[in-house]
Amino acid sequence: MAGVSFEAASKVYGDGTRALDKLDLTIEDGEFMVLVGPSGCGKTTALRMVAGLEEISEGVVKIGDRVVNGLSPKNRDIAMVFQSYALYPHMSVRDNLAYGLKVRRTDTATIARQVASVAEALDIGNLLDRRPAQLSGGQRQRVALGRAIVRQANAFLLDEPLSNLDPSLRAQARAELRRLHRQLGITVVYVTHDQEEAMTLSGRIAVMRDGAIEQVAPPLEVYARPANTFVAGFIGAPAMNLLPAAIAAVDAPAGAVAGIRPQDVQVGTEGGRRATVDLVEPRGPDYVLHLRLDGSSTPLLAVVSGATAPAVGAGVFVTLPADRLHLFDQRDGRRLSGR
Repeated sequence: MAGVSFEAASKVYGDGTRALDKLDLTIEDGEFMVLVGPSGCGKTTALRMVAGLEEISEGVVKIGDRVVNGLSPKNRDIAMVFQSYALYPHMSVRDNLAYGLKVRRTDTATIARQVASVAEALDIGNLLDRRPAQLSGGQRQRVALGRAIVRQANAFLLDEPLSNLDPSLRAQARAELRRLHRQLGITVVYVTHDQEEAMTLSGRIAVMRDGAIEQVAPPLEVYARPANTFVAGFIGAPAMNLLPAAIAAVDAPAGAVAGIRPQDVQVGTEGGRRATVDLVEPRGPDYVLHLRLDGSSTPLLAVVSGATAPAVGAGVFVTLPADRLHLFDQRDGRRLSGR
């Protein structure tokens, strides 16, 4: 296995569009790094630059200590899993798993041994004689992962591999990926726009916007101490409330924006500020309340638990605990302070 690093790496297209702008990021050997961000932020471009599917316009990309800018994809010793899985429809599962090893002219006994080992780890041993059309979406996803893993590549690049699965299968697949990563110690660079997926899978998250990285940190640190208002609004469901500081806290500094997670907003029948319930969203164990503070047009979200929730149109009282507030610079959105 090997780490992956970007050193001032950029991708500029012929029309001048800068899809990736001087990206600096080091992914350690054996790390599970998730690149997350909205569509068009550059995360898939970065992955494709590592794979050799996109030319590197500026800077350097390394796999291990080797600069790979000029290497063809087949000489980079990486394995990639696409959103579409890209399985060979005319081949059995066994042959799909073995294909990369056969291309390398690996001996027959080694191929059989490695295919059997990966099939057992992924619980697809009973599917080896089937073809992709005979498999469910979850089974095809495991075969695609197995085909990558069996090669024992330097790094594994996964481009939204779970997006075609229904929610229950996606949760199961996430758990499977985490187990495999712990078991095999592989280096994984994983792209997703799903912040829940990023939070549950990664050792570290790189949050991206407009071709640049906004924050790199372990998932709980990104959630608890977002570097700026973009990260604060992107990571977490529902998104963090961002309010004029004067509304959220009397002693807030001038030129600040105050943030508070909906889970930290306290809603009661007395005390605090008056608010009106505009919408109630049941989520099973809790409710998301869409609130409107009296005297303010700024919406406020709150998550409350319990058997019942206030009715739409009801008046409630809201408290925003000072120790749960995050303060950001109003000019550039960067973090000023907070818990």
